Amino acid sequence: MKLLITGGCGFIGSNFIHYWLNKYPEDKIVNLDVLTYAGNLENLRDIAGNPNYKFVKGDIGDYKLVNKIVKGIDLIVHFAAESHVDRSIKNSADFIKTNVEGTRVLLDAAKSASRRNGNIRFHHISTDEVFGALGSDDLPFNEKTAYNPRSPYSASKAAADHLVRAYFHTHKLPITISNCSN
Repeated sequence: MKLLITGGCGFIGSNFIHYWLNKYPEDKIVNLDVLTYAGNLENLRDIAGNPNYKFVKGDIGDYKLVNKIVKGIDLIVHFAAESHVDRSIKNSADFIKTNVEGTRVLLDAAKSASRRNGNIRFHHISTDEVFGALGSDDLPFNEKTAYNPRSPYSASKAAADHLVRAYFHTHKLPITISNCSN
């Protein structure tokens, strides 16, 4: 199996890459990361020489690059995101660009590659913040909980989630979404 991991130099993405290569050493991983404040190549220094691992420095919003990379990919695991709530309050533009537009670019590339080579599965890493705040007397969030984003960050992730679901309904792209929390 060949995977494209976006944002693989971040904390969660790099741990996922380590986990996957340890569990499935025969699989190939392409890690696409623009290396902003959240990405660090040092997180993956120990696997840099692994023949089944390739790092590509680039932006998920670059359609030509993404379209080239997805050829031959079986699974996209999309970690890349602008993710700091405080930064989103000061300036939401980067959050819309990366979290919404970047996700759309990945989905379009997956859709095009699926038409050529069969379906690519798209796993979108989201956040529990799309559901809003959980009070002490509230039931836990689940897949049926209504979205209630409370910051530009969570709104951008909610928009991306809806876009991912729309590509499933409209284009039959196989998708999954996980709403991670810390």
